[in-house]
Amino acid sequence: MIEGLSHITLIVRDLQRMSAILSQVLDGREIYSSGDDTFSVSREKFFIVGGQWIAVMEGESLPTRTYNHIAFKIPPGSLDECRWRIEALGLSVRESRPRVEGEGHSLYFYDDDNHLFELHTGTLEERLERYRRGTTA
Repeated sequence: MIEGLSHITLIVRDLQRMSAILSQVLDGREIYSSGDDTFSVSREKFFIVGGQWIAVMEGESLPTRTYNHIAFKIPPGSLDECRWRIEALGLSVRESRPRVEGEGHSLYFYDDDNHLFELHTGTLEERLERYRRGTTA
């Protein structure tokens, strides 16, 4: 019955600020802006990020930061460039969790509305293979 993921919607206080994050950090492409119109529950913009539809709508920020996150795949070797882009926008970087060799590398950052994003170099197949080998491999 499920064909795949349709879209991800994030509620943000400032559409312009989130637009900068999506375009400058995540290489997103804006494909729609409602302007002052409201067709849904508030003003909104749509982006394509890595082939995925991301909707951002005006509203109240999340009250706290958690580890709930959205992870985007990035190529190995691009972590430094991504960190530079994140820091250039003054975003808060969260240190990565401890990792075992072979499961990829990650860079985490929060937006201004307490959403956590992960930029990850690994794949599901690589992680499962590493976990099959156990903790001492």
